[in-house]
This record gives sequence, C-alpha cells and structure tokens, in this order.
Amino acid sequence: MDLAQIIQTVAIYALPVLFAITVHEAAHGYAARHFGDPTAERLGRITLNPMRHIDPIGTIAMPLLLYFATAGAFLFGYAKPVPVNFGRLRHPKRDMVWVALAGPAANLAQAMAWAAAGYLLVALGVQEPFFNGMARAGILVNLVMFAFNLFPLPPLDGGRILVGLLPMRPAMTLSRVEPYGFFIVLALVVTGVVSTLWLRPLMRITAQAIEWLLTPLRWLLF
Repeated sequence: MDLAQIIQTVAIYALPVLFAITVHEAAHGYAARHFGDPTAERLGRITLNPMRHIDPIGTIAMPLLLYFATAGAFLFGYAKPVPVNFGRLRHPKRDMVWVALAGPAANLAQAMAWAAAGYLLVALGVQEPFFNGMARAGILVNLVMFAFNLFPLPPLDGGRILVGLLPMRPAMTLSRVEPYGFFIVLALVVTGVVSTLWLRPLMRITAQAIEWLLTPLRWLLF
C-alpha cells in the first residue's frame, strides 16, 4: 500500500471514526446522568467534542501502528472510557444495562444514518469517490463498534449488560473478570476468535436489519 493510498484511507475514515467514538462515549454519559449518576457530566464528558474522548494511545497511536505494521489487515483501538459510578444509579443492577447499552445503540443509529446518507448520495447522482467511500466507512466503523462492544465480557458493554441481566450470584462471578477482561478480549481478537465467532456474524445480521429498516427510504428515493 503506497503513501497516497494510506493518506486517502485515513482521510476517509477520520470523520466516521471521530463521530463513532464521540457519540458512543457521550451516550454512556448521558444515560448515566439520566439514571442518576452525574459523574460524567461533572467531568465534562457529556459532550460531542472528540478531544474529551480521545485516548492518545488507544485512539491514535495503537490503531496507526497496527495499520502500518499489518498494511491495514488488523486494527484495534479504544477511546477514553466515560466514568460511571454504578453505585449512584437509582437502580444500579437494572440501570447498568441501559447505561451500557447506550453506547452500542448510538453506533447502531449512526450506521443507519451513514447508510441513509449513502442512499441519498446515489439518488442525487453524486459519484465523488471520497464522499461515497466515507459513507461506506461510516457504516463499517459503526457496525464494528456496535458488534465488538456487545461482546459479553466485562469491561465491554456487552459484559456489563450481561452482569445486569444475570441473577446476583453469577453476575458477581462474571464481574470479577473485569480487571482481566481487556487482556482476555485482546487475546481473543488476536487469535481471530472474536472476529470469526462473534464480530462477523453479528455485523452481517445487523447490516441486513439496517437494510430492511431503510427499505421505505429506498422506495422513496428510487
């Protein structure tokens, strides 16, 4: 992959990635505030300013290093987590589910918005590769974030959702995994387990669901 192609790819993905991360994290903070925890709000994390959510290592350095090292074949990164004091939620175990679900839900909504934008570009006859590529990138990035964050292992959102849904004893057992969960997930990502058994199937199902939900828009535009 030559330098010009790398620069073009980074330019196409930059805006979708920034939006995906920012809205995801802000959604967690907003949901936490709604259910009684003002921690994120007091720290200025309920904002659409991407600089408040970017982690220099996880959001910039690691993805770029992996991108160049693997010629784009493997990417992994993370944002600065929004702080949530689950003990301050009005109903901690139940509300934890909604706070955790808010982030992936925000990515699902963005994937639908980018897909709708792609349909609109086609309907308007826009053939500029940059804009069409950005719409496709927006769909892909948000599908990846939606599916990956729903993986049922803490500290990912899916793990916290599962902790909130399980009875107390198994929920407490699962929650003890959280300090090691990131390293377990990273190992499963590197070995391809997450991609093969979770990420790709869930992304495919979600993409089909989005296409079905946007059927009325396609009928209207075409």
